[in-house]
Amino acid sequence: QVQLVESGGGSVQSGGSLRLSCTASGLSFEDYAMGWFRQAPGKEREGVSCISWSGGSAYVADSVEGRFAISKDNAKNTLYLQMNSLKPEDTAMYYCAAGSAWYGGSWCGPPNDYNYWGQGTQVTVSS
Repeated sequence: QVQLVESGGGSVQSGGSLRLSCTASGLSFEDYAMGWFRQAPGKEREGVSCISWSGGSAYVADSVEGRFAISKDNAKNTLYLQMNSLKPEDTAMYYCAAGSAWYGGSWCGPPNDYNYWGQGTQVTVSS
């Protein structure tokens, strides 16, 4: 049984930082591209950042470029998202996902391309 469990969300003030973690079990972590998606109320789920199977290639959305950084530790089966200089518009539920498609770092691809999802962790940024 595949499980992805996110942690690290919370409430911070604008300019603050959070580090999200996603620990996977039941799958070969190094065989999957991994992504962080977010969804705010009334909005579509969007790919924030994603990383290739090996961790050698990554994509970061323009909206978070220079502020967020994705990484993965295959030995620990854990995906991370370091979020700095947070803004109120970053407020959303953040999900990690595992998928077999990789778009070469040009974008994360549609959510439908991801086979497994975590339950989400809430990030709230106040001004």
